[in-house]
Amino acid sequence: MKAVILAGGLGKRLKPLTNDRPKPMIEVLNVPIIEWQLKWFKKHNINEIIICVGYLKENIIDYLGSGNKLGINIGYIVEDNPLGTGGALKNTSSLLNSSIDEGFFMTNGDILTNINPHKLCREKISSIAVVPLRSPYGVVNIDNESNVIGFDEKPEIPDKWINAGLYYFTKDVFEYLPNNGNIEVTALPAMANDQKLKGMKFNDNFWRSIDSHKDIDEAEKELQSSNLV
Repeated sequence: MKAVILAGGLGKRLKPLTNDRPKPMIEVLNVPIIEWQLKWFKKHNINEIIICVGYLKENIIDYLGSGNKLGINIGYIVEDNPLGTGGALKNTSSLLNSSIDEGFFMTNGDILTNINPHKLCREKISSIAVVPLRSPYGVVNIDNESNVIGFDEKPEIPDKWINAGLYYFTKDVFEYLPNNGNIEVTALPAMANDQKLKGMKFNDNFWRSIDSHKDIDEAEKELQSSNLV
């Protein structure tokens, strides 16, 4: 089974770090995000990886090469102009080959996690990993008499789930992909409407999206206390 990593984004919110490197090359504990991802896939016996590159693509290609040094095989799809997540994925069909029939994994190039991706494909229907929504703020707990009884630092919000940026797709997804545009506003809502998309909940895993400088600091602390290091 193969996996696709979308690594062509600009990473505007991480400037100035992304002035001279693409977002997936941002280091967390001195290791680029994309290297964390490749080692994670390899841990789950997913050794055929397609990387969609665009912005400052040479940084990724020169660093990873064919993947030999990590014991995997890497192929590249190059975007000369940004195509969005949907357009980028659509361009991978030629490299996926037989994996289109058996299904494949896809992740965004800014995700760090220890989720077992194989749990997404148990029903052989396109699936999206979802994780609990975490409050961006600390929460003050108050009793019925207005007494402050405690504080929770960025707690998870019960029954609210967010897209983890990790997917298992069957070949059906290619019927919905745009030539240019993001799957979050094109393919995924249409697939959900046609009941061709499952949501798989993961609430006991490490997961972090690197979207800001603060995320890097928090991810490093969490990684050091997780089983990823």
